[in-house]
Amino acid sequence: MILIQFFFFFFGISGLGGLSTAKYLADAGHKPILLEARDVLGGKVAAWKDDDGDWYETGLHIFFGAYPNMQNLFGELGINDRLQWKEHSMIFAMPNKPGEFSRFDFPEALPAPLNGILAILKNNEMLTWPEKVKFAIGLLPAMLGGQSYVEAQDGLSVKDWMRKQGVPDRVTDEVFIAMSKALNFINPDELSMQCILIALNRFLQEKHGSKMAFLDGNPPERLCMPIVEHIESKGGQVRLNSRIKKIELNEDGSVKCFILNNGSTIKGDAFVFATPVDIFKLLLPEEWKEIPYFQKLEKLVGVPVINVHIWFDRKLKNTSDNLLFSRSPLLSVYADMSVTCKEYYNPNQSMLELVFAPAEEWINRSDSEIIDATMKELAKLFPDEISADQSKAKILKYHIVKTPRSVYKTVPGCEPCRPLQRSPIEGFYLAGDYTKQKYLASMEGAVLSGKLCAQAIVQDYELLLGRSQKKLAEASVV
Repeated sequence: MILIQFFFFFFGISGLGGLSTAKYLADAGHKPILLEARDVLGGKVAAWKDDDGDWYETGLHIFFGAYPNMQNLFGELGINDRLQWKEHSMIFAMPNKPGEFSRFDFPEALPAPLNGILAILKNNEMLTWPEKVKFAIGLLPAMLGGQSYVEAQDGLSVKDWMRKQGVPDRVTDEVFIAMSKALNFINPDELSMQCILIALNRFLQEKHGSKMAFLDGNPPERLCMPIVEHIESKGGQVRLNSRIKKIELNEDGSVKCFILNNGSTIKGDAFVFATPVDIFKLLLPEEWKEIPYFQKLEKLVGVPVINVHIWFDRKLKNTSDNLLFSRSPLLSVYADMSVTCKEYYNPNQSMLELVFAPAEEWINRSDSEIIDATMKELAKLFPDEISADQSKAKILKYHIVKTPRSVYKTVPGCEPCRPLQRSPIEGFYLAGDYTKQKYLASMEGAVLSGKLCAQAIVQDYELLLGRSQKKLAEASVV
């Protein structure tokens, strides 16, 4: 037994939701045990090393200035120096001008939102002045209405909201197709406008809100391992290869134990599920399925995502030390990781990491089909350097990582379905970026969900301890 006979058990793809829950419980004086289903840390920020010693990841993981909980976490772990902040610009490819880019440069001297307004006004390649004016007028209610207005727009798609506000369709096509795919891997005719407004509000409220940073290396080693070391330094545990098979219940519907794939059972007084919503729904006990709290989860479904890594035989010139918006119908964002990331730096060869989205029609296709389609799009982004038939830059190798169910698909009407971290089952909690918190389904949302989950458990500590002691007393009488 640990710490006043009080156990915490977590099952999850030990992503940032589970890791942050365990971290903040450890900070509160408890000794959590985190059960990881796989042999690798990170969940949706996992990465693997190939036979050549090169890393490939589940996605391009970008840190923003508008991510206060992420930045606090880095500070608490003493690893702020691992964030590589980039020039405060958003850089978009120009489909009608292959090989060229259009920039939104945010002046460092101006406070938010003035720096963002000036960045938009100074960009004349993507939007005309009449379009800028109509766009600004359309956004006024969102800027003045605050969080309550933002949440009320959940019922509209991005495209529908823009039309309702009188914003020309070309604004949506020029700017928000790229933003929608970057935020949720889907197009603006599907994405809830609330998602866009949350991002815009957060980015515009802080001077460096939309400024981007890359990690200086792979996420599991450079971010997840420091969290694990912190948890273990305070007496907690992280166990890999511990996949749950079933949640076994008591007669009153509370959790009796977890049964793992190897047949062992895990008992405790408080349980947290920090998996993606799709995994949790697969393991949801039959007895809980009629409870409204769990019924609402049916609408939350993970969106498929494909991450593509390509190593080329030469250094590409038409790139930047920053995240780039491809504005391609098949690709979302990309970066030359040999430039943007210290651990991946290579002066002679480029490694492009790209997010292939929307991916629903491609998730079951072969790797060769995905690479062929990617190369055709790259030929438009690098017309002087890349051709689809590899007559110019040649592929040395590639890795493709498919995530059939990533962050939940933020379609209109999803916000009321996001559960609070405290469930109606006493002693059972949820964490993850799909749970209720004020940020997007993102790394920031996952970390905040873990913090909120830990806070709920700490608040319930006396209640849970009393329940544990009652069970011990009943067992003693028997």
